[in-house]
Amino acid sequence: MEIIVTEVLSTHTLFVILVILILVSAFFSSSETAMMAINRYRLKHAAKTSNLAKRVVQLLSRPDRLLTIVLIGNTFANIASASIATMIGVRMYGEFGGIIATILLTIVVLLFAEISPKIVASKKPEPIAYFAAIPLQWLIKILFPIVWSANALANGMLNLMGVKHHRKMLDILTLDELRTVVTESESLIPTRHQSMLTSILDLERITVDDIMIPRSEVIGINLNDREADILAKIRTIQHTLIPVYKDNIDEIYGILHMRNLLACFTEQKFSKEQIMHLSDKPYFVPEGTPLHTQLFNFQHNKNRMGLVVDEYGDILGLVTLADILEEIVGEFTTDITATSRIIPQPDNKYLVDGGTNIRMLNQTLHWDLPTKHAKTISGAIIEYLEMIPTPHTCVLINNYPIEIITVQDNMVKTCKIGAKMTADSPTDL
Repeated sequence: MEIIVTEVLSTHTLFVILVILILVSAFFSSSETAMMAINRYRLKHAAKTSNLAKRVVQLLSRPDRLLTIVLIGNTFANIASASIATMIGVRMYGEFGGIIATILLTIVVLLFAEISPKIVASKKPEPIAYFAAIPLQWLIKILFPIVWSANALANGMLNLMGVKHHRKMLDILTLDELRTVVTESESLIPTRHQSMLTSILDLERITVDDIMIPRSEVIGINLNDREADILAKIRTIQHTLIPVYKDNIDEIYGILHMRNLLACFTEQKFSKEQIMHLSDKPYFVPEGTPLHTQLFNFQHNKNRMGLVVDEYGDILGLVTLADILEEIVGEFTTDITATSRIIPQPDNKYLVDGGTNIRMLNQTLHWDLPTKHAKTISGAIIEYLEMIPTPHTCVLINNYPIEIITVQDNMVKTCKIGAKMTADSPTDL
């Protein structure tokens, strides 16, 4: 057969065929790289308006067939080009021509049929994938018996080896991977929007315990107080939703919307009975509820405030819809609470209230104190020491030097915290 081809085809014709085979090999090499490197999510978006993108999606839905036809075409082109090159070499240089042709062809194939096409395809996968989609689809149809047989044999071998075969390429991203995609899209997404998107993803990690107002700081109306005292307190309250209770927060009666009291002030009918009548039924939230779940619950139940309770039914604090929204979009107003709880000192340290939420402290000062267990600075110190500390005790938590200033009611009332220590920082607190 080789003799017949040699006799029929001229050397010039063989060179032309060799060039065509190298181009065919380059086509399959670039097609494979482009198909594998193309952005799946950009492709799915383009498929809504582009027929070529739809063809690429169809090819990628069966990657086994795609890879099979690419390898068949590439292997055929490389073997055929090797045979043609050998014939040309023998014709031109005799018996040593085959060796020369093999060496030269290896260099040419690596440069022009493998490396260069794949580099170009990796940099511009979309246009190359779109260009290759139609020829590849036709080749799969024409050579379907060969493709099907090769797939059956390959999948059979994989099954024997215990490798499970998936028909479709999975493009499912985890939350961490999606967060990485958002943070690395600086040129496409404004920084402000990036922060909001990552905050939405973090809602699954943060619970109501992390952002709730502790019960010791809950401002409410005690129905057992005198009406004059209640009225005076209402005039100073800056919140819209107010818990109404008897004696203490555990005896919760309801939630009062300050808007409902306007009519009472206008008609001068203010009384405890009116407060009780205008109060809505309290809404309770189990501790440990993730924020994304609680946001849905607020929306579903048409509530804006919930009382966080533990497993025994004791009230731990309260959480509002505004608190969750602020986790996404940031503070609506200046955080007066943070300003009053975190006071800068002349020695570059901060005087911090022991009841300060650690997450709020981290967000305000851009620190990374641990938040896994304790929620407040006092809780973190007591958990670390496993005892109630005495004033002037110093601890080092996550390399942050902390000095206890005052202790009251079995909790750290105030403490002084310095910036995170490094290897070059002085060891004295």
